[in-house]
Amino acid sequence: MMTPNPRSRSLSHANRTTLAWVAVLVIGLTTAAHGEEGLIGHWKLQSDAQDISGGGRHAVNHGVRFDAEGSAVFNGKDAWLEVPVSGALKLAKKPFSIAVWIHTDQRLDDVLGDLLTCYDPATRTGFTLSLMNYAGVTNAQSNWRNLLFGIDAGRVDSQWTDCGRPGTNQQVKSLTVFDGDLYAAVWEPGKNQTGHVYRYAGGKRWIDCGSPDKANAIASMAVFNGKLYVGSERYSGGGSSLPLSPNENDGGSVFRYEGGSRWTNCGKIADVRSVSGLAVFNGKLYAGTGTTGAWRDTPRTRGMYRYDGDGNWTSCGCPGLRVTHLSVHNGSLFGLSYDAGGFFRYDGGTNWTRLGPLPDTTQVYATAIYEGRLHAGTWPTGSVFRYGGPQKWTHVGRLGEEKEVMGMAVYNGQLYAGTLPFADVYRYDGGDKWVSTGRLDNTPNVRYRRAWSMAVFDGKLFCGVLPSGRVLSLEAGKSVTHDRSLAAGWRHVVAVKSNRRLSLYVDGKRVAESTEFDPLEYDLSATGPLKIGFGQHDYFNGKMKDLRIYDRALSARDIERMRSGG
Repeated sequence: MMTPNPRSRSLSHANRTTLAWVAVLVIGLTTAAHGEEGLIGHWKLQSDAQDISGGGRHAVNHGVRFDAEGSAVFNGKDAWLEVPVSGALKLAKKPFSIAVWIHTDQRLDDVLGDLLTCYDPATRTGFTLSLMNYAGVTNAQSNWRNLLFGIDAGRVDSQWTDCGRPGTNQQVKSLTVFDGDLYAAVWEPGKNQTGHVYRYAGGKRWIDCGSPDKANAIASMAVFNGKLYVGSERYSGGGSSLPLSPNENDGGSVFRYEGGSRWTNCGKIADVRSVSGLAVFNGKLYAGTGTTGAWRDTPRTRGMYRYDGDGNWTSCGCPGLRVTHLSVHNGSLFGLSYDAGGFFRYDGGTNWTRLGPLPDTTQVYATAIYEGRLHAGTWPTGSVFRYGGPQKWTHVGRLGEEKEVMGMAVYNGQLYAGTLPFADVYRYDGGDKWVSTGRLDNTPNVRYRRAWSMAVFDGKLFCGVLPSGRVLSLEAGKSVTHDRSLAAGWRHVVAVKSNRRLSLYVDGKRVAESTEFDPLEYDLSATGPLKIGFGQHDYFNGKMKDLRIYDRALSARDIERMRSGG
């Protein structure tokens, strides 16, 4: 029998040890290469809502179904996933990242809603990842498929920032985000003036994009099929207790922006003088045509119209009262009226269903979808009402001593609304409580001041006012926005909080980055659960899969490898 060579045994042991360390190194490098370091939650969302990270943070399913293709389907109305409170998900002041594949349809009959939130509205603490698709922001569809990633710990600017006056306007009728820029449509009431559209150039600078019509106002704006559309209006100024405009040219036409100062006329709508609202619903562009003041008004000319190609506007009928502004939610297109507190649902063809009147209301100006419910701003009590079904409206508070509530928007987890006669913007703090964030127009010797239009852009809330014609911005917490429309279909979305900045990535490319902040000022330890497909705005309308959360900032290389591997 041969005696084993001690040196052979020693080499064998050394080889085994070396191989073991090589294996550990390879596994470590592979894990890092695939971005798994720091993974604190991983929900594949192929057939269930189980967490496969090993942390056991399984989600409670509230109506989400799983399709044959291996993705979670969120219906946009009441389906979401709830991950119970977990110490590992209390992100405090640490960097973190969210990565997920989402699918949205090209044709939408609803807002898109929230992707992921962990947020306490009472303390305004936590984070939100949302898709903004806002119609009914007074005249405008202000945001179309824009991503927002925001954090907050109860922080807000001490005052609004003056972003200048576009041209010599006296009212910013609409603000809309399009192709990476913020646009303003305005009322310029002078005898030789006409309504213009301006593009924001930063600071207090605005670039004139031209005046497509002879009317004194460009009132409405919306993004449709990758283009910016605007509607013209003849506005007297009398409804704002201002001197009447000597420019009496009727509006009532819609124009498509072609860049620079070039516009294509898409046609005059019947015999109307105003296009007071634009919105996209189920792949079609719709126009509301109501207006204020006495004019040649008949039921035939005061309803809603559908755009069926340049020069071709199809009547959608009239519910008996003017249809002024338009809103979209949960598979329905709504018409808001300046008459008798009217609020209507469009049922196709020329058919309408009356859902109002709103209590103690004669005029309905704007809507916003907040916490999954439609909210409406009104005159003359300066109140906001929450919709609960036909003729079911709940009063959620009066805004100070104001008389009218106009522009409304959800921004970084909270609902904001502008007012008349003082042009304050209020933040909704739950129940019937509204808190003023500041007065935006201090023009002396006028009866009315309006905080009329809103949009979320460049991580901030923007508001346009009357009669100073200025645009102002506010930053609450810290946000980053992708100010170009997110394309339909499957997209890989990543939100990153590093030590001093927020970033958004789409399909492996960084598309937006915030300004710097002090991470010590943002303790994000919210007390509530992690919500997947729901949040402060609305239920998500789309599909989702492969959701991951990390307690570190993913690198660009991590993100690209994750995307290409998916």
